[in-house]
Amino acid sequence: MSRVLCLGDVMVDVLARLPGPLMTGSDTPSPITVLGGGSAANTAAWLGVDGTPVTLVGRTGDDAHGRGQRVQLIASGVTLALGIDTVRPTGTCIVLVDVNGERTMIPDAGANAGLTAAHLPTERFVAGDHLHVSGYALFGRARPAALRAFELAREVGMTISVGAGSSAPLRNAGAETFLGWLGPEVLLFANRSEAAVLTGHDDPLVAARKLAARIGRVVVTCGPAGAVWCDGGEPVEFATSPADVVDSTGAGDAFAAGAIAALLTGASPLDAMARGHALAMRACATVGGRPPIGRAPAASPTG
Repeated sequence: MSRVLCLGDVMVDVLARLPGPLMTGSDTPSPITVLGGGSAANTAAWLGVDGTPVTLVGRTGDDAHGRGQRVQLIASGVTLALGIDTVRPTGTCIVLVDVNGERTMIPDAGANAGLTAAHLPTERFVAGDHLHVSGYALFGRARPAALRAFELAREVGMTISVGAGSSAPLRNAGAETFLGWLGPEVLLFANRSEAAVLTGHDDPLVAARKLAARIGRVVVTCGPAGAVWCDGGEPVEFATSPADVVDSTGAGDAFAAGAIAALLTGASPLDAMARGHALAMRACATVGGRPPIGRAPAASPTG
């Protein structure tokens, strides 16, 4: 069975569920939870609980949060290739979730910024396996490691996918620059707003066609409106029905995990999107970006 090599961010999410509008300049009392996060780590965890062999490449700090992340990820079925940064702390993100389940994030990369090409486990790049890179690894100091990972994967014949990250850092990087980092024959996962930043088109069908023509394959997720797949031919649309959302954090990461797992077994694009949607709905039904199975306190002293 093919293995997925996930590369990128490992975070601790400090998540506040807001009961109403954020009272800027004053207090907004809210339930606060500390959970595991990071796009790459989230995708790896969803792959693990879904039964797909997965290894996570990244870095944590030499601290209680980092040790706790290792416990959580192993409990979710993830094989770890995580280095320990003795200077930077484990990455942390403040996540504000509004009453509709939409999230706003304030990240501090921490140890994630210390990932270099020298840290890549080259022996884990194996023909027939799959590399998934979090877009967040491309936005900062870890970019050379991510670009080298693309090279290693192509050298041995691995398939490659990338999570677009988020619309604001994509806008800051610039569409041409970001797509240039990816190179050819990549499967990109982007939500509708991210696809619009990359193409200038809000229509997901138009955006999907343009992105597929540039990089090979793309899935544009559209929340309750479903998703669109394009690999250069006519786009394939996946329709969904409305669902209650507790917290959308990690939904895109879970979707990518489900779709990747399905594609590795030879599933059709439509079936891959259906499996991705099923995991995304599980993510939306729980607080935080990771599957609830195997959760341990984020500051666990063991690991």
